[in-house]
Amino acid sequence: MKRIMSVLVENKSGVLSRTAGLFARRGFNIASLAVGETEDPTVSRMTIVVEGDERTIEQVEKQLNKQIDVIKVRLLNDESATRRELVLIKVNANQQTRGEIIDIVQIMNAKIVDLSRSTLTVELCDRTEKVNLLLDMLRPYGVAEMARTGMIALQKGADAI
Repeated sequence: MKRIMSVLVENKSGVLSRTAGLFARRGFNIASLAVGETEDPTVSRMTIVVEGDERTIEQVEKQLNKQIDVIKVRLLNDESATRRELVLIKVNANQQTRGEIIDIVQIMNAKIVDLSRSTLTVELCDRTEKVNLLLDMLRPYGVAEMARTGMIALQKGADAI
């Protein structure tokens, strides 16, 4: 099972390294990790997707809360969170396949952000499931290169960490 953790930390050097080290020392697997500054420049938000059973997730949460640089930890679930992931996919495209690829991009509400004679670079920012679907649709044409950000998430509604 995968769970989303939203973690507010002090925006200082070494915090990411110490947090990742905590996971490594405990043998916890990070499925996705995205970090960025919040509306307060002294605070960063880590969105961590953790794989494991309920006991593992509980242990991760407890260990994170023990860290000095950690301000707050909140577990999010799919229903209570707005989740997004950004992907850039460079797909092989020739004269015969270019139109088909453009059709897929339009249907998926993605964007073409770069093109060359032999490739199209496609951008999509959406839920992980939709990113995976786009990737599945483009694979038959040949994915030359891909970069994904990892998931970011915020709790829905007026509640905030």
